[in-house]
Amino acid sequence: ADRVVAYAFATPEMGADAIKSPGAAFRSKGQWYRLKFKCETAPDHMEVLQLRYRIGDEIPESDWPKYNLYN
Repeated sequence: ADRVVAYAFATPEMGADAIKSPGAAFRSKGQWYRLKFKCETAPDHMEVLQLRYRIGDEIPESDWPKYNLYN
């Protein structure tokens, strides 16, 4: 992936040491895909303790403008 948009489909949820993004998108080889992820960090935010993610369906190019995605 060369780009991730955490807020493409939903507002990310921020915690003290975590971010949960149920409506993210990522771009790979010129195509966008749905993505859900949760990243937990150490209290100083300098170390990732856990990263969980799920890749979803490809997003049709006709929908890119609606979600502020681009090539």
